[in-house]
Amino acid sequence: MWRTCLLLLWAVGLLLGCGGGSGGDTADNSSPPDQDPSATAPVVLAFNDLGMHCMDREFSIFSILPPFNVVHAQVVLHDTGGLYLAEESQAQVSYQAVADPAGSINSFSVGKTDFWDYADQLFGANLQPGEGLTGSFMPDDYPLNRGSQPMDYSLPGKWYSAEGIPITPFDDMQQTNAYPLMRISARSNDESGSLDVVVPVATETNCRNCHATGQKAAENASITWSDAVDVEVQSKINILRLHDAEHSTSLDAVRPVLCAGCHYSPALDLAGSGPSGEQVGRSNFSAVMHNHHGKLVENNAPVFDPDGTVESTCYQCHPGSATQCQRGAMKTGGMQCQDCHGDMLSVGAEYPLMAGGSIDGTNDGMPRRPWQDLPRCQSCHTGDAVSHLSGSDFIPAASGIRLIQAYRANDPSASPILAVNQRFAENSATLFRNSKGHGGIGCEGCHGSTHAIWPNADPDANDNIASKQLQGFSGTLITCTACHGLEGPPLSTQGPHGLHPVNDSRWLDEDGHGDYFEVDPAGCRACHGLDLAGTVLSRMPVDRTFKVEGRTVNYVKGQVVRCDRCHGMPEA
Repeated sequence: MWRTCLLLLWAVGLLLGCGGGSGGDTADNSSPPDQDPSATAPVVLAFNDLGMHCMDREFSIFSILPPFNVVHAQVVLHDTGGLYLAEESQAQVSYQAVADPAGSINSFSVGKTDFWDYADQLFGANLQPGEGLTGSFMPDDYPLNRGSQPMDYSLPGKWYSAEGIPITPFDDMQQTNAYPLMRISARSNDESGSLDVVVPVATETNCRNCHATGQKAAENASITWSDAVDVEVQSKINILRLHDAEHSTSLDAVRPVLCAGCHYSPALDLAGSGPSGEQVGRSNFSAVMHNHHGKLVENNAPVFDPDGTVESTCYQCHPGSATQCQRGAMKTGGMQCQDCHGDMLSVGAEYPLMAGGSIDGTNDGMPRRPWQDLPRCQSCHTGDAVSHLSGSDFIPAASGIRLIQAYRANDPSASPILAVNQRFAENSATLFRNSKGHGGIGCEGCHGSTHAIWPNADPDANDNIASKQLQGFSGTLITCTACHGLEGPPLSTQGPHGLHPVNDSRWLDEDGHGDYFEVDPAGCRACHGLDLAGTVLSRMPVDRTFKVEGRTVNYVKGQVVRCDRCHGMPEA
C-alpha cells in the first residue's frame, strides 16, 4: 500500500500573512463535533479552492457563471508506521450541510434560484432540479439519497473532491449568507473524523450602478432601455442592448445568452479543451471585460481609476462590498486586489507578461492567460530574514522581509515576481491552490483558501471555524498535535518551510533548540532575525505561557519570539 508519509507540522507564525496579519486569537476549545481525540482517529483537512465562488442571481437574460462550488479534502490516517494520507479506498468521505454558530444552514438549492429553468438553454445540460453541472447535488436535493453526499477521490489532486456543488448564498430561511458551512466527514477502519468548512458563494455584483436605466451606461437616447421592475433584470437587458448597438449583434432577441458561448472562459471549460466554435478568434471573457472597462473614460479621466479603492473598481463587478471576497490575512495586512493582480488593464492582458510572468514559463512575453497566469505567494513572500529580495524595483512591507506588491514597481503587466529563496514558494509551475507540501498536504489545508487566508480578522467569522476546530485558535495550522497526537513528532528543523515544532516543551529544553542552534545558527536566524531579536516570521499566533529554567515566560499574541526573553543572546 503506497503511503504519503507526513513529516512534521511545524511553523512559528503565520507564514503567508502580510504585515500585521499573523492574527490568531486567544485559544479556545473548539473541536470537530465528532472528532475522536485518540491518536488513531482520522484527521480531516478540507478547503474550498478559491475562497469565493460567484454565480448569477438570475439566469433569464444572460449568464456569466452557474452555481458551481468546489471542496477538496485530505484525510490523515495513523498506524504503527506513523501518519499517511488516505488514498481512494482507505476512507469514505462525504459532505453535509451544518448550521453555523448563528444558526444559518444551507442544505438545498431548489427554489432559491431559477438556474434549473434555463440550464438546458444556457449550458446544454438536462439536469434534475438540484443537480449541478457535474452531477453533484446539494445534500437535501438529491431525491435518491438525501443527506450526506459522497466525495470522490481525485488521483491527480491526491485528495477527495466534491466539484460542482450547486450551492447558492441563500440559507434555508432564505437569508443571505455568503459563507455557509459544510461538514466534511471521513470514516476509516471504524474511526471517524470531521471538519466544518466554508463553501463560499455570492451573487453580489453592482452592474446596476452603471447599467440600470438612466445611469451612465444606459442613457443614450438612441437605444430603447429596459423598464423591467427587477433592477437586476433591467440592467442585464440593458447590457445586451448596448452590446447589440455597439457590435451589431442580436443578443437581446435570443435570451438567455451564455457570455462564454462567444468569449471563452476557462472557468466553464471543465474539460480544458480550449476555445471552440464561436469562441475561436474572439478575445476571452476576462480580457474583454477587464480591458473594456479599464479603458472607459469620462471627463478625460478613467471611469475606474487604476489607483482607486477596491470598492470603486474590482467590487463593482466582483463580490463585493458586502460579501468581501478578499477577507483574510492579506486584507488585514492592508493589501488590495490590485496589489496582487494589478489594475483592470493588467488583468485584461493589455500588456505582455515579463520574463517569468506566466505560471509555466510558456507564455512569457504574451498576453496574460486568465485563471492561469496569476499572482504567487513567493511574489511577496520572497524569503526570510537571512535571504529575501530587496531593491528599488520592489515595494517592501514594514518588516523589510516581505513585499506588499506582487510585481515590480512600474510594471504595467503586473507580472508576478519570482523569488530566489524558495522557502515560501509554491510548487513549480503550480498555483497556490493546487500546490502541496509537508508530505503531500495541500497548502490550503494549512493556510486556508485563496482570498481567505487564515485568519479572518473577524474572530466570529465562519472562515475561522476550521482552524479553530483543528488547533483551538484561528490562523495558519501550526500546532503539531492537530495531526500528530498529544505526544507530537520527533524534534527536528525539517518541518514545512524549514521550521521546528512550536509550543513543545521538548524544544524549550537546552538540549532542544540550543543544540540545533549550535549546528545551524543561520537556520534559527531565518525566522528569528539576524540579531535573534525576532521578526514578523516569529510572531506568537496566540497567547502562550512557557516554563523556562524554572521561570514562567509569558508571550501575548503578536509578540515576536526572541532569544533574550528567556536567556542571554547566544554568541554564535
